[in-house]
Amino acid sequence: MPETAVKTVDRIAALLRVLAGHGAGGVSLTEIAKATGFGHATTHRLLTALTDVGFAFQDLPTRQYRLGAVVATLGRAALQQDVAALAEGALARLAQATGDTVFASVREGLAAICIGRAVGHFPIRTLTLDVGDRRPLGVGAGSLALLAALPDGEVAAILKRNAEWLKDFNGFTRDALIGLVARTRADGYAFNDGLIVPAMNAIAVPVRDADGRPLFALSLAAIRDRVGADRREELVTILKKEAADLERRLPPLVADGRMGGQSQ
Repeated sequence: MPETAVKTVDRIAALLRVLAGHGAGGVSLTEIAKATGFGHATTHRLLTALTDVGFAFQDLPTRQYRLGAVVATLGRAALQQDVAALAEGALARLAQATGDTVFASVREGLAAICIGRAVGHFPIRTLTLDVGDRRPLGVGAGSLALLAALPDGEVAAILKRNAEWLKDFNGFTRDALIGLVARTRADGYAFNDGLIVPAMNAIAVPVRDADGRPLFALSLAAIRDRVGADRREELVTILKKEAADLERRLPPLVADGRMGGQSQ
């Protein structure tokens, strides 16, 4: 890469760091130029280029700059890829140890998205989710584990905003989900007793970041006979062990939630 191109990339990276260091109120052209050490003309030219591709945004009444929506999208994608890579080994171990199908799901706003799956050796497979599938928070074991790990106020806001979407899932009314959240917190794990696919049960636990917020969930699905009370405790123990190990190994930028964002 030519030296001038490298220099431009370095300058753009510096601008993005400055924009990322300020809140929704944004930052002025003068402040950005001062923070980066670039001239006003250079700063303005680079900011214009970033604005054109959606990486920056200028509020016209205040003339302040802030990060554009494209950066948030990239951040969420980066978080999902980091989490999927981190969870890959855990999913493989869980599938091997249990013989069942295991999943990793991450929160994105009002939804839970499946970002990983591993299939065990048991001949009856429960492929209830494909990678990339989305469900409202609370629908399904992994999704419920994510919802139940959030504060009450956030849970209430999510259920309100998902009211129409939840109508697509029989049995997942607001009141039903409030009850499932309470049970999940009391039990210490999420349990789906055939609410999505009859005779198919699932359990899940959250993996939390350094602030205690749910970063993603590990879940296991199997036919009902394999998730009975006699075996469920053993499976929950295995899931929690992997979740605790993942929490210890989270990279700093993932552990503190700075990557991706979890906006409602």
